[in-house]
Amino acid sequence: MLTRALLLTVALSCGLAAQQDPEWTAPQTPFHIIGNIYYVGSKGLASYLIVTPKGDILINSDLKTSPAQIRNSVEQLGFHFNDIKILLISHAHFDHDAGSAEIIRKTGAKYMVMAADVPVVESGGRKDFAYGNSADEWYPPAKVDRVLHDGDEVRLGDTVLVAHLTPGHTKGCTTWTMKVTDGGKTYNVVIVGSPNVNPGPGYKLVNNAQYPQIAQDYEKTFRVLKSLPCDVFLGAHGSYFDMKAKLPRMKKGAANPFIDPAGYKAYVAETERAFQIKLAKQERPQ
Repeated sequence: MLTRALLLTVALSCGLAAQQDPEWTAPQTPFHIIGNIYYVGSKGLASYLIVTPKGDILINSDLKTSPAQIRNSVEQLGFHFNDIKILLISHAHFDHDAGSAEIIRKTGAKYMVMAADVPVVESGGRKDFAYGNSADEWYPPAKVDRVLHDGDEVRLGDTVLVAHLTPGHTKGCTTWTMKVTDGGKTYNVVIVGSPNVNPGPGYKLVNNAQYPQIAQDYEKTFRVLKSLPCDVFLGAHGSYFDMKAKLPRMKKGAANPFIDPAGYKAYVAETERAFQIKLAKQERPQ
C-alpha cells in the first residue's frame, strides 16, 4: 500500500509534470459521499456537488478541460448541471479553478472567492505569488461576484458552508466546513484547501520577497485545521483523504469510510511536520 507520505509527494507536484498527471483527467465514477454531498471530480482532482432544494453548490472547477467531465458526472448522478447556483474553490491554482470561467458561462453560477485569492482568479493566475510568471500555470480569468473573508458563510437552501482562511499554499487558500445529517446523525464535514508546501522557489519559507509572511501563514493554517471539529474528512485532492483506498469500502450496510476523524488528525499532523522540517532546513541552511 502507498504510504500517506508518498501520496502527499504525488499531490504536491506542480507545473507541467502535474498537468500531465493522468489521474488529473482520468474519469472517476461519481458517487454519493454523505448527506447532500456528492463527488463529481476526476480520479486526481476533487470536485464536490452539494445539493439543496434551492439549487446546487459546486466546489472546485478543476482544469480548463474539466467542466465537460464535471457536467457528465453531475448528470450521471441524476442532477442538472444548470442547477449549479454557486461556484466555490479551495484555492487559486489552475488545477482547481481553471474551469471556472466555463462553468460560470454555462450555468450562470455566482462565483465566490476568498479575498486574497481574488486578484489571482481574476487575472487567470498571472498575479499568483509563486507561478504568476509561468504561462503554463495561466488559465481563463473569471469575474468574482462575492468576495469572501475568514468566517463568512455561504448559504443556499438548507445548507450553510463556512469559509476558513487557511493561507500559505495560496494567500486565500480556503478550507470549507459544513454540517450534514445522514442516517439520523449530524456530522462535521471538513474540505481541506491545502496545507502543503509545494516544491520550487516560489515556496521559499524564509525571506520570500513575493510573500514575506508565508511561514507565519502556514503556521496559522495548522492552528486553524487543528481547531476544526471533523467527522467527515475531504480535501482538494483525493490523495489527501485516501479516496482510492476508501472507495472499495463504500458498501451498503457498511460503515462510511469517509467518516474518518482519526485520518484527518493524522493528515494535519503529518503535513505540519513536513512544513516544520522544511522551515527548519531553510532557517538553518547547511
